[in-house]
Amino acid sequence: MSAPVLSVRNLSIDYVGEDSDFHAVKDVSFDIAKGEFFGLAGESGCGKSTIAFAIARLHQPSALIRRGEILVEGRNVLDLDKKALEKFRWTEVAMVFQSAMNSLNPVLTIEAQFHDVLKTHLGLSREQSRKRAEELLALVDIPAERLKSFPHQCSGGMRQRIVIAICLALNPKLLIMDEPTTALDVVVQREILQRIDVLRKELGFSILFITHDLGLMAQVCDRIGVMLEGELVEVGDARQIHTAPTHPYTKKLWASMPRLRGAQIGGEASL
Repeated sequence: MSAPVLSVRNLSIDYVGEDSDFHAVKDVSFDIAKGEFFGLAGESGCGKSTIAFAIARLHQPSALIRRGEILVEGRNVLDLDKKALEKFRWTEVAMVFQSAMNSLNPVLTIEAQFHDVLKTHLGLSREQSRKRAEELLALVDIPAERLKSFPHQCSGGMRQRIVIAICLALNPKLLIMDEPTTALDVVVQREILQRIDVLRKELGFSILFITHDLGLMAQVCDRIGVMLEGELVEVGDARQIHTAPTHPYTKKLWASMPRLRGAQIGGEASL
């Protein structure tokens, strides 16, 4: 069995306050295999996004990693200096943020935003970056003429797919998606996640998908981890987490989801 792309080992992260510290992540460990679609679920404030930011070394004070390791293909991300970290981001790990469609610069065309990434990291000329951008847009089913558009001229779903295309520009080994479809309707959510899944299988990258929507996660992920108050309380394959959860909190998450059909009263469904 090949080594995992990502190994998080005994990770503990605090938010340091004047009077006391908040223990956001408590001794969390998990692996993500090459090409795996791994989900991290849990309610707001349970530590999911804190872990994601730590993996990409994007956490800022007052967040403090107390202990643990974050290994990407065996290399500890926490040991990287500034120069190595700049190379690590985008090429090793790329991140699609929550409300990512608002991450685009509103005063630059889509083409200019692709060029900024490709020139900075690969030294491509304007013509070379335009060609590469057209290829990347094709991956997410967006016509090349959209390169001339500004973000406000694109729909929410289209902006989201553009951000994903930019994240794939340098062929990262791991794509972190932190609630990337929260602001989109359910139809667009499904279209984007299906497209991401196809790209994952074609290009071979791994995915860390973070959301509070356990039902959505069960449809797309290979394995799922469930977090509660900073702890990883259960990890299993998606089918097991869905049909036979073992932790009481996971069972409560499923029980809290609305059902399409209610109890039968007088032979008719109560919705």
